[in-house]
Parts: sequence; C-alpha cells; structure tokens
Amino acid sequence: MSAPNSSFDPVEVTPLREDEVIRMRDEALAAIAASTDLDGLKQARLEHTGDRSPLALANREIGALPPQARKEAGQRVGMARGAVSAALAARQAELDAEREAAMLVEEAVDVTLPWDRRTPGARHPITTMSEKIADVFVAMGWEVAEGPVIEAEWLNFDALNLGPDHPARTMQDTFWTEPADHHVVLRTHTSPVQARTMLTRTPPIYVICPGRVFRTDEYDATHSPMFHQVEGLVVDRGITMAHLKGTLDHFATAMFGEGIDTRFRPSYFPFTEPSAEVDMRCFVCRGITGSVETCRTCRGEGWIEWGGCGVVNPRVLTACGVDPDIYTGFAFGMGIDRALMFRHGAEDLRDLFEGDVRFTTAFGVEL
Repeated sequence: MSAPNSSFDPVEVTPLREDEVIRMRDEALAAIAASTDLDGLKQARLEHTGDRSPLALANREIGALPPQARKEAGQRVGMARGAVSAALAARQAELDAEREAAMLVEEAVDVTLPWDRRTPGARHPITTMSEKIADVFVAMGWEVAEGPVIEAEWLNFDALNLGPDHPARTMQDTFWTEPADHHVVLRTHTSPVQARTMLTRTPPIYVICPGRVFRTDEYDATHSPMFHQVEGLVVDRGITMAHLKGTLDHFATAMFGEGIDTRFRPSYFPFTEPSAEVDMRCFVCRGITGSVETCRTCRGEGWIEWGGCGVVNPRVLTACGVDPDIYTGFAFGMGIDRALMFRHGAEDLRDLFEGDVRFTTAFGVEL
C-alpha cells in the first residue's frame, strides 16, 4: 500500500494555477461590468458564482491537495471569489438605482391633474322616465302598482274582455310559454296589473302601472319585442270622460311643458267603452301656424299620437268583482320608450336597449 502523496505540487493542477485563477476572475468581472440590466446581471451571477461556475469548480479541487498546499491555493481562489462577489454587489446597487430612476421618469404622476377622472355613471333614461311619470301621479294622490311579467292568460286577456277569438291572442302578437295547456304568457300590456288591483282592493282606486311588456314584434328602429308601458286606472263613483281628459292634460303638461293639451279621436279597445286614441299637441312647434308646416316631429300635423284611453268597460268591472251600477272608471296607456324618444329627440328605439354607455351617459345622473 502506497503512502499519501506529500510532495504534490498545486501548480500542476490547472484550475489552481495563479494565472488561471486570475483569468477566471477577470472573465467574471468583465461579464458583470457588461450587464446592462438586472436580468443580465442575474445570468452573470449564475455563470460565475453558481455551483458549476469555473471558480466554484476550482474551489473543489483544493481538497485534493496535501495539507501544506491548501492554504496558498485557498487564499488565491478565495480572493478571486471575493472580488467577484464585491463586483456583483456593486453592480446590483448601480442597476437598482438606474431602475428606480427610470421608474420615477416613466411612472411619474402629475399631481396637478384633476383627481376625479373616472367617468361618472348614469342611470338608464327609461328608469328615470318611469320614475318621473310615477312622481306626477303620486303628487296627485295616486299609487304605483306592480305585477309579474309572466302572467296568467285569464288576467292578460279574459278579465279585460278579450275573447278567445280576439286576434291579439294568436302567436302573431303574444309570447306563450310551454306547455301551452298551462295558459301562461309574457304579458302583452300592463293592464293585468289593473285587473289584479281591482280583484284585491275595494274602490276608490287610483293607480299607475309602469312596467315591461312583450309582443312578437320585429326588432327595428321603431319596434321591439320588449318595451315599456305605463297605464293608469281610476275606479270611483261618478267618474266621466271629463276626468280622463283633465288627467291627461295635466300629465302632458308635466312631461312636456306648458301649452301641451290633448285631444281624443274615437277608437276601439275591448277593455274600454267608449274608447279613444290620445293625441297631444306637438311639443316642438306647439301647433303654431308657420312652425307646423316645417316641423319634423309632428310632420306638419301639429299633433302627435300618444296612446289609448277610455271609460272602463262594465264587463271588465264585473269580471274583476266591481259593481258597474255603483262605480265607473277610466283607463289609459302610453309607451314610455316612445315618450322618451319624443322628449329627447332619439331617432332609433334600439339605442335604448343595446347597452351603449355613450347613449346612457348623455342623459347624465338624474335622481
């Protein structure tokens, strides 16, 4: 068995030669100095101080040396590694400072700019219009009544004197739910709310009924399968068409300004008798001679069709449990969407429903 090699010369181990250690140190320092950003410096650190770096591998060779040779080799490699670590720390500090200086320039905040730059929200104009209409009637002592949009066929049609053969009960106008033998529809008007009110309350009744309604209309600039109506109902002793006319005149004035009156044209509705179409004086030209002829809103008529109305049909009162020999009443209905278009000059009904915030924001935040 041979004895330990006590005369081993460290100079013969290439990674531990002084010139080789100096070369590895200088390469590491050059790579560190050439790093222009933190990512490049991280790569240089891995290549020159990692477990597989040249100086780290040289350090492992020291253990193979005899005891008397280890001190000098260890000092040589340790000084080189220390120089590399110091250079890394210095370059890290420089690049951190450069990054922060760049951030101060690139991410600077101008504190003199307005702070409230977030776009304010706006309530939907149909919502505010519905509430304005309700406010007009609440101020007169009326109440707001609501009901479900999925309604029983009897309340939507039969209670309102629309017989089984009435054309409005066909698929042409009505959305029917399945199965058909359940006799349930998406309400085609808010009149079922009036029927529900008469069935559950004792006259006198003064209610306004705003809400969504559904019909199988095409979706275009003037029609929608879902739209909004407001209907009013009065049931009391001694109610006449004169009360209806006065109510609608006040309603038109409240919504469109002074000088807006209404007129009736004979018409037919199953749930009222007598019935009338309601026109209101054009709120743009006011029916003034010389302005009417050029008015685009009323197209030279001086009047705008607004809705339908009439005295409640005695059959409707009877179906809803009200004695027609004691009580009479009137009812009316208008489209909220059309009123909004009239009031604000909107030309396309689809703008109300397509969710474009640019359209909604134009109306502002209304309380």
